Amino acid sequence: MKIRKVLSMFISFIMAAVLLITICAVVYSKVSGKTPELMGYKAMVVLSGSMEPSIGTGSVLFVKQVKDPSALQSGDVITYRSVENPDMLITHRIKEVQKFNDNVQYITKGDANNVEDPKPIPAGYIIGQYAGFNIPYFGYVSDFVKSKAGIIILLIVPGVILILWQVIGMWKLISRMDEKPDTDEQTVKS
Repeated sequence: MKIRKVLSMFISFIMAAVLLITICAVVYSKVSGKTPELMGYKAMVVLSGSMEPSIGTGSVLFVKQVKDPSALQSGDVITYRSVENPDMLITHRIKEVQKFNDNVQYITKGDANNVEDPKPIPAGYIIGQYAGFNIPYFGYVSDFVKSKAGIIILLIVPGVILILWQVIGMWKLISRMDEKPDTDEQTVKS
């Protein structure tokens, strides 16, 4: 009986924590328009297969801000703003580093692409360097969470379940309190 009570409290705590974290992440993302950062790492969703098989479509990859872009080398994987469309982020591998006096630019290419990217990437366009780890397919979950259906399923449904869980627990507690020991039987048997 004690194990079930501890397990019930643990499940309630986990559900409340997940609900709170999800609400905070979604609200932050919607209000600021930015990706939340965790310990200096930004999570990015991979939308194309240009880096396969290294980084698959639908993966969430983590990038760390680059303090000194001139230290990047050929072979490093970077996330940068597109020169043609600064609102679009791209993650590709550096093929060549070009230095002109104090200016640095990079020739990049996706691992699955046959040709290099059409324009060199100036150092100022770099968002971060790939941290070397990603979560395959989690990007699909991340995109779903941001949708209306995702918000309903991942925020409202767990919230309702949590409330129902607590109401049922209180109902059971109240029903146990209503049960009175039969004192008449004790006096007759004495």
